[in-house]
Amino acid sequence: MIEFELNGEYIPLIQLLKATNLVQTGGEAQIVVSEGEVSYNGQIDTRKRLKVRKGDVIEFRGQQVRVI
Repeated sequence: MIEFELNGEYIPLIQLLKATNLVQTGGEAQIVVSEGEVSYNGQIDTRKRLKVRKGDVIEFRGQQVRVI
């Protein structure tokens, strides 16, 4: 599991995927989110501008990211 330390109130899901190196580009992040490959707190979520906050867990291709 990857732990990502959040410095602000939230981070957009696409930026989180890039910041944790799960995708290479913002364009790739938008595609995988819109195609339903990303799980947010156990549910598939296709919102590209989803605000991820402390305590949230993201899953993508077998990797988990917990926001702390």
